[in-house]
Amino acid sequence: MTETVDAVARLVAGGGVVVLSGAGLSTESGIPDYRGPSGVARRHTPMTYQVFTRDAQARRRYWARSHLGWRVIARSAPNEGHRAVVRLQHGGLVDGIITQNVDGLHTAAGSPQVVELHGRLDEVVCLGCGNRTSREELDRRLREANPTFGARVAAVNPDGDVDLADDEVAGFRTVDCTFCRGGMLKPDVVFFGETVPAQRVARCFGLVAGARLLLVLGSSLTVLSGRRFVLRAAKLGIPVVIVNQGPTRGDGYAMLTVDAPLGRLLPALADRAVGGGEVPVGLMGVGR
Repeated sequence: MTETVDAVARLVAGGGVVVLSGAGLSTESGIPDYRGPSGVARRHTPMTYQVFTRDAQARRRYWARSHLGWRVIARSAPNEGHRAVVRLQHGGLVDGIITQNVDGLHTAAGSPQVVELHGRLDEVVCLGCGNRTSREELDRRLREANPTFGARVAAVNPDGDVDLADDEVAGFRTVDCTFCRGGMLKPDVVFFGETVPAQRVARCFGLVAGARLLLVLGSSLTVLSGRRFVLRAAKLGIPVVIVNQGPTRGDGYAMLTVDAPLGRLLPALADRAVGGGEVPVGLMGVGR
């Protein structure tokens, strides 16, 4: 019902909103999520930190797949959902964003005050010396080291790699850190089995504690890394609103849940909360 969008808009219009975003916000930019309706990523097993650091062959396989997947991520552009969040920020209603995404699309859309909980794929860190470089620089070096490497990319996974057969990656050459000459390179993202830096987590908890409303966008909240902020909001008595396609593990803590495509709902929400406007007919009946 139209009243559902109006209800969310009235809550957001009060300001003091902190956004917690997940992969569902980026699906309309061509990046599938792990558990939502975009599909292919549901069969994908993400790389773990332990396997990446201990298994040279697994690391080679990851970099070969990620080398191709990164090109898709790099070409992705913010969608209407990202831009609607920017409008809410510029309208003084959203005070900060905590994103579980590693695609950098919030920043690309123009959002300030973004805490990238799991890091960014466009940055690379050396596990030996800690030196950071751009992914563009690494891409150039990998292209030079593998001038004949190439495979057809059917779909990219949320963490920026693609599915390739072992024979397609057998001859792929990885590269090491040029600063300390030999250190292991890793995308500056938090792998499964790795811990989010404590200072980053503390900053997120601080945002939540100062919020009037926590607005969850496009996250199933399956992983505790993001769900803990919903739990903290609930503990502090801060209202939680969840907008996602499909149920989430945080629904029991939310005062309101909405099931709808974010790229369609969020612009309508921004119209209502910031500058007026009608709710499109296609969004009627989105509450659950």
